[in-house]
Amino acid sequence: MASVTVELRNVEGTQAAMGWAGAHTLVVDRPEGRAGGKGLGFNGAQLLALALGGCFCNDLRYVAAEMGVELGRIAVSVTVELEGSPLVTTAAAMTVSCEMLDGSDPQALIARAETSCMVSNSLRRGIAVSIRPAD
Repeated sequence: MASVTVELRNVEGTQAAMGWAGAHTLVVDRPEGRAGGKGLGFNGAQLLALALGGCFCNDLRYVAAEMGVELGRIAVSVTVELEGSPLVTTAAAMTVSCEMLDGSDPQALIARAETSCMVSNSLRRGIAVSIRPAD
């Protein structure tokens, strides 16, 4: 079984957090004026949508490589629906456009990427989440 760990720490002088995995970083914050947020980075809903869309973009490339085709422009848009208190994501919708450099229809490639996308498959199946204090 494979695993991935990311780390997050507060950013000194702000109420934002810096997250990293290896050499890659991003800032997490609340919108300006919300619970001390300054809008310095992505909020949780945006990160969830980015994870879904980013994973799908990667899978489009993986599947294209497996099929021996080259892709040009890729455009993915993800909308997550939020409701309730506490706020939860109740649905996600993604639209995908990709250009096949050979001029063929990308629908088969998009369908194959959908079957292999780790984030969308995980969300559809549900995952166990545990939260506990550090030792």
